[in-house]
Amino acid sequence: MVETLSGALDQARAASLIGLDRAATAQVLRELDAMASRLAELTATVLRHGAEVQVEESDGSTSTAIWWAHHTHTTRAAAHRQMALAEALGRYDLLRDALATGQANTEQAGVVVRALDDLPDDLDPDLARRAEQHLVGLCADFDAKALRVLGRHVLAVIAPEIGEAHEARLLEAEERRAHERTRLTTTRDGQGLVHGRFTIPELHGAMLDKALQALTWADHDPARRDLTTPQQAGYAFCDLLERVSDKDVPTVGGTGATVVVTMTLETLQGGLASASLDNGDRLSAATARRLACEAGIIPLVLGGHSEVLDLGRRRRYHSRAQRIAIAHRDQHCQWTGCDAPPSRCHVHHTTPWSHGGPTTTDQGRLYCSRHHHRIHQQLERTQRLRE
Repeated sequence: MVETLSGALDQARAASLIGLDRAATAQVLRELDAMASRLAELTATVLRHGAEVQVEESDGSTSTAIWWAHHTHTTRAAAHRQMALAEALGRYDLLRDALATGQANTEQAGVVVRALDDLPDDLDPDLARRAEQHLVGLCADFDAKALRVLGRHVLAVIAPEIGEAHEARLLEAEERRAHERTRLTTTRDGQGLVHGRFTIPELHGAMLDKALQALTWADHDPARRDLTTPQQAGYAFCDLLERVSDKDVPTVGGTGATVVVTMTLETLQGGLASASLDNGDRLSAATARRLACEAGIIPLVLGGHSEVLDLGRRRRYHSRAQRIAIAHRDQHCQWTGCDAPPSRCHVHHTTPWSHGGPTTTDQGRLYCSRHHHRIHQQLERTQRLRE
């Protein structure tokens, strides 16, 4: 049989595709896909037989999967997955038949196996077989991703009286594992960047996705349209962090979780000297001035050795009433072509506050985070040209 298949493949490789029209091409592709599934089932059957006859003994390998990886030049992880599927098909004959007839593919089969293996160990055999039959039937209409979701609810379909409790146990176990594995690490590279990696539960991942999508889709800056999806998500994440107020997080040690930016009066008024963060990092003068438009200002008088001689009270800029009035007037970001809503905008002083600009409704303009950056970049360039 293997020799026959090999010979047929040799003939197919030499065959011409001239005359194979669109409909015939589609039909051939579907049939080839079904044949690939059938061949995968046959391979799984022979792999199980290989384990029975201990084919690994032929070269001293430690297992059939290791022998398979070595002789097919696949990774050990892939070989173990194939071996696991082969063993599972020995337990689930309905799924094996679906693969052998091309009614399911290997990706679907792997998902069905995981769903069936997650069923309670003490489940009635008749219910287990009904669950297998139900999931195999779904392979005709759903891909592996959809099957993964449907597989979690299979007992709720075939046995509602026990399915709800089983699903609850699965979810509780999954959430417990997610809670135990939740992690976040950040590392500074010394080049102005912080690299991070996190693992969070699905709920919080969905919340983060929604927030980043909202910030990305609402951004009408043409410069961002050509960015890759990860780059757009990175900008959106920065926007999200800038929107977190000290009122949104608990007070720790008598102060809110506020990032303190320290700069000289000269820098605030347009100088080039950098500002500093309370964790020791440095910040450009332009970025510090941009943040100052929305932040509270605390005048701090220092002595020769940085002793605190006088600490003024924080003065917020535009009040809530002023912001409402400005939002009602401007309606959206005032950058040409941008219609970001007021909820995504900062209030920028037309005449910089550091230069004597009053905090009035007339002097306030709405700019979204991206264009607020642009405004201060322009002011920075203008200041340098003057100097």
